[in-house]
Amino acid sequence: MKLWTLTTLCTVSLLILSGCTQTTPTPKKEVQIDTTLPVVELTKNGVFADMNAIAFEWKNIADPRVKGIYIYKKSEDKQKADKSDNKEKYYDTVEGRFATHYLDKKIVPNTRYSYYFKTFSDKAQSQNSKIVRVNSLPVLQSVSWIHSIEGMPRTAKIIWRPHINQKVKAYIVERKTLDDDEWQKIATVDGRLNAEYIDKDLKDNFVYKYRIRVVTFDNIVSTPSEIVKVITKALPKPITGIVATNNMAKKIQITWDKVTDKDFSRYYVYRSDELDGSYELVAKLYNNIFTDEITEDGKSYFYRVSSVDKDGLESEHEKFSIQGMTLPKPNAPAIVEAKLIGNRVEISWSKVDPRTKTYIVVKKSKKGWFDTITKEIEGISHTSYVDSEIEPNTTYLYKVYAVDENGIKSKPSMEIKIVTKEMAQLKNPSTTQKNEEVAAPIIDDSSNNTNETIIPTQDFN
Repeated sequence: MKLWTLTTLCTVSLLILSGCTQTTPTPKKEVQIDTTLPVVELTKNGVFADMNAIAFEWKNIADPRVKGIYIYKKSEDKQKADKSDNKEKYYDTVEGRFATHYLDKKIVPNTRYSYYFKTFSDKAQSQNSKIVRVNSLPVLQSVSWIHSIEGMPRTAKIIWRPHINQKVKAYIVERKTLDDDEWQKIATVDGRLNAEYIDKDLKDNFVYKYRIRVVTFDNIVSTPSEIVKVITKALPKPITGIVATNNMAKKIQITWDKVTDKDFSRYYVYRSDELDGSYELVAKLYNNIFTDEITEDGKSYFYRVSSVDKDGLESEHEKFSIQGMTLPKPNAPAIVEAKLIGNRVEISWSKVDPRTKTYIVVKKSKKGWFDTITKEIEGISHTSYVDSEIEPNTTYLYKVYAVDENGIKSKPSMEIKIVTKEMAQLKNPSTTQKNEEVAAPIIDDSSNNTNETIIPTQDFN
């Protein structure tokens, strides 16, 4: 029972509140004119126009029959106003006779409007007031002076003179390239006294156009300013005349044409194992020469060189590579003859590489399975070697290396193996055969000689 009573009271309360809701009075379809009702009369300076608003002021209305004022409006600029505004029609209502001001905020800048007013009572309307024609103010002009600073690295700087209108709250920066059809808004600079914008991350040696619009506190956007053009700084010119050596011992030297630009800063040198591989920055230097110290003989690298200016812009270098190489090892000597005569071993070889200056003979002697002694004989200037330090029942292995003027040692020659007999036979070789030459077999070590084929000059079997 209590719940039903509460529901009934709420329903009745809602009906009462609905009945009390007031609606704004509007003109009736059938208009009854009462010529005794006062006509709206504007004050001497009763019209105020702005870009997006028009205000009116009229004289006080004392007649107690007046309940308010009807406002009629029409746009006389058909091109700028909506079609619905081109016909004279009721626009708004001012309630009460004590109001003496009205503000119209639905205004298009630089547009002509006409207004008239009617007072109304409970039963009738007054005659029309005089028609008031008024123009809204045109849109603000943009800044009066704008300037661009070009030639900056991937950056454009725009400066302008602050707008003199105190209503300006910000500036809209618009940009366009030669490829664009329309202007693009790229930034808003707040504050009337701010007069600078720096555009970053631009393309190199590229043309950009800029213009400025101002924005007022009531969000009116001005006409565009004059257009200024900016050309960003170009990259340094590519390096020319790059040369890399291939005849230097354990190093590669790179040279190139010197850069004479005023804003030159330094050179960058890049290196890679392969032509299309990943290039690593290996040097930053100021002179147009670079020496790459390398421990390997016959090692090749690919190089790229670029120049960098004072703004950090680097020249194009991806398309320009050059190969350099350290001096390779000399060719190994070719064994011509190896023989055991009595108690000495005689080895002779031929000079294969013209770079060869001296030779090294490496001798290994072995008795049994484990006792191996290695000896190097360096500085041999002739193409033969006689070893008189021979012992019986011993296996001897010989290799010959060529050495050039830079101390670079070739790969070893073919390995020679000689096995000695008993001491008595070594001391008296005539007991077996007078002037007998004991042959030494030649071992072809293909793992160390990939390019040479040694052909003995006689049968050593």
